Amino acid sequence: MTLALIGALAVGLSLGLLGSGGAILTVPVLVYLVGHGEKAAITESLAIVGAISLAGAGVAARRRRIDWHSVLVFGPAGMLGAFLGALASRWVSGGIQLLLLSVLMLAAAAIMFRKPPVAERPRRPHPAALALNGLLVGVATGLVGVGGGFLIVPALVLLVGLPMPVAVGTSLSIIVLNSLTGFVKSFSVLSGLGLEVDWPTVAAFAVLGVVGMLVGTFVGSRLSQAHLRRVFAVFLVAMAGYIAWRQLPTILAAGREPVAGEAPPTAATRPQAASNREDSP
Repeated sequence: MTLALIGALAVGLSLGLLGSGGAILTVPVLVYLVGHGEKAAITESLAIVGAISLAGAGVAARRRRIDWHSVLVFGPAGMLGAFLGALASRWVSGGIQLLLLSVLMLAAAAIMFRKPPVAERPRRPHPAALALNGLLVGVATGLVGVGGGFLIVPALVLLVGLPMPVAVGTSLSIIVLNSLTGFVKSFSVLSGLGLEVDWPTVAAFAVLGVVGMLVGTFVGSRLSQAHLRRVFAVFLVAMAGYIAWRQLPTILAAGREPVAGEAPPTAATRPQAASNREDSP
């Protein structure tokens, strides 16, 4: 459990240090350190990421670092996407969800290896472009339990022209909306499968995550952001590889089907087969 608590601090710390992308660690920590099932971990991650982002958005709002126009355009589309992603999760196995998460980790690593985008000038793009981006990010949020800040921040900088601090604050506000919507639907799906949320773990992770985020924000202002992003990107690549290594054998084994026309013996057929052998001359 000590490793799990350290992992919770690491989630918040990475979010505070980097401004975005750190919450992508939540699901792996819950699965591999706490030992929760994939689907429960994804639902719990939505609650944890939403709580940590809410605290961060509150700080950003006090500093006037939220572009509410972008929230109003990006937010509803993201909420719709989060609902659809969580709805789709009912028909996707937990192993596939984690494999998709590893792909997103590689995408996040690629973005972090690149030089951070710089806003040229404030502008108002066509709302449809922003809404489409929000929809896609929302689907990822609902399906695999990530906040999606590593996708939202570049979009706000490049499409809207927001300065990086404002883009980060705006992203946190959008993540709160997406996570809340995704959690409500994902919780419903989880309950339908007969699974439960571990609320004490969610509360502990949320509190430690907020503490880690505040510490990370303080420390991050004194360190090289470029170096931090590259180190974290390397870690994400390693984590994505570990998830794929753990999940692929299970997924491939589950996908094997018996030869056409042959059914594996069952408890019902074995006694009958034995009886047939006894009756034969």
